[in-house]
Amino acid sequence: MKGRRLRLAALIELLRPRQWMKNLFVLVGLLFGHAWRDPSLAIPALWATFSFCLASGAAYAFNDARDAARDRKHPDKRGRPVARDAISPAQATGVSVLAAACALAVAACAGWKVGAFVAAYLALSVAYTLRLKQVPVLDVSTIAIGFMLRLLAGTLGIGIEPSHWLLACGFLLTLFLGLAKRRAEMARLAQDAGRHRAVLDGYSAGLLDKAILLCATGMVVAYAWYTLSDDTALLHGTGKLVLTVPWVLMGTLRYLFRLRRRGGGGDPAEEVLRDPLLAVAVASWLATVLWLIG
Repeated sequence: MKGRRLRLAALIELLRPRQWMKNLFVLVGLLFGHAWRDPSLAIPALWATFSFCLASGAAYAFNDARDAARDRKHPDKRGRPVARDAISPAQATGVSVLAAACALAVAACAGWKVGAFVAAYLALSVAYTLRLKQVPVLDVSTIAIGFMLRLLAGTLGIGIEPSHWLLACGFLLTLFLGLAKRRAEMARLAQDAGRHRAVLDGYSAGLLDKAILLCATGMVVAYAWYTLSDDTALLHGTGKLVLTVPWVLMGTLRYLFRLRRRGGGGDPAEEVLRDPLLAVAVASWLATVLWLIG
């Protein structure tokens, strides 16, 4: 009985539910589209979010099955279920296929458009694991596109017209986080970085620092411009969304601080959970948005 519980725990861990909070990206359109009170839009958005949780779990399981040998030599990844031999690569691949099938089935509850976005995400994840993660710049761009698919599933997928400014902000945010992750890995692994993740040999610390600064600046400027737009004020019935910009700026600067001074930046979900000030910035941004447009 204990062995079965341990195996079940390992299977759940394989899907990395701690990372599923990233799929809340799907609900951004619901918030900024003033659709959270409309059940005909809110319910499909929740189905879409759950579908992406399963789809991302499938992607994690497939990635771990492929990278088990390399993960065993990694100081952080060697504790993953496949790397520590709690689950075999073949079993992890089977779990990945099952989770992907369940993700598509759940997506169908939200409509064929959401299903198409989830299918595209799954195909992109396979391509990333097999090849794209080995190509500098394309690796982090692929991650950002994956988040754009989430955002589009929660907007176009359920019948909400997305703001071009929010799409730009979302892309720059996820590109910033992807580049920060590469920078954190480079600092964490030092001389062994390329051995653990081959794509890191194609980057330099200077290049990553400049790219991170460029994306962070672009993201904050794009978001500030969105809050000042006449169309935004007309949509939300207020011109005061600019009051949320300080929280965005505080969160961005705090993340950069964690990246450069505290050895963080490798995982945004973990950073929010570990850093009280970053958590305050995120929570305050959300609370201020809800107060202004609710």
